[in-house]
Amino acid sequence: MSEDLKRLNKYISDSGFCSRREADKLIEKGRVTINGKVPELGTKVAAGDEVRVNGHVINEVAKNKSDRIYIAYNKPVGITCTTESHVRGNIIDAIGHKKRIFPIGRLDKPSEGLIFLTSDGDIVNKILRAENAHDKEYIVSVDKPISERFIQRMSKGVPILGTITKPCIVNVQSKYTFKIILTQGLNRQIRRMCEYLDYEVLTLKRSRIMSVELGDLKSGEWRYLSTSEMDEINSAVAGSSKTALDTTSPRIDLDVEGESKTITKVDTKELKFTSKKSVTSNKAQTRNKLSLKK
Repeated sequence: MSEDLKRLNKYISDSGFCSRREADKLIEKGRVTINGKVPELGTKVAAGDEVRVNGHVINEVAKNKSDRIYIAYNKPVGITCTTESHVRGNIIDAIGHKKRIFPIGRLDKPSEGLIFLTSDGDIVNKILRAENAHDKEYIVSVDKPISERFIQRMSKGVPILGTITKPCIVNVQSKYTFKIILTQGLNRQIRRMCEYLDYEVLTLKRSRIMSVELGDLKSGEWRYLSTSEMDEINSAVAGSSKTALDTTSPRIDLDVEGESKTITKVDTKELKFTSKKSVTSNKAQTRNKLSLKK
């Protein structure tokens, strides 16, 4: 691709208007024009082209991204991580920034803590992609005393959403509280993991993303990420892929306990269990075999 050409969804995303995925939706709905004409997905933008979304001109991003915004926000419980203005308590209204920004990933409504917001669609893709494995730290309180078995099971992996969670670091903080560091982001992952082990999450706070800590940022407050923090983040994602790996398997997009992720989906309707008996040391044993129906 010529350096003077850029894919339309990336052009819109880089401008800070929305993410690439949202840009694709806008293009599909015919709400985007290039020089007055409605383009197709995958269309490239050339220097001097006029791009509009809903009639508003989209300006090209500065080459050095000096106009990009990067924010750390301590999301309170009850705020919803959506850019949809009609949703009461949406994160954009809560912050009240004058320029258009959007969250990097998610924290569900009952959760609180650190989340990034930006106008840089390019860095969103790099941070969120699962194979880039950037760690996130959470402080979690549960409804009953934490056992050694609970910590071991959480650390090794728990079966949820048709997969086994990746090994992670889990440390006890107090009788009812633990710290967990994830590099994975399945839908409501921590809550589902605890539920599988018969624990209920009472509070969940994200205290760190990559090298950025929540620190003394109070609930509901936000600040700009510092130059040194952005240098560390850019360094960490420098080798990150911007797109998911190709696969021939069906895929499903999931929101995060903290962020979104694309995983392979298994159709459980096509699975069946059979039993096979075997004899070892004069003792009959029965084992279950999982196979795929033809």
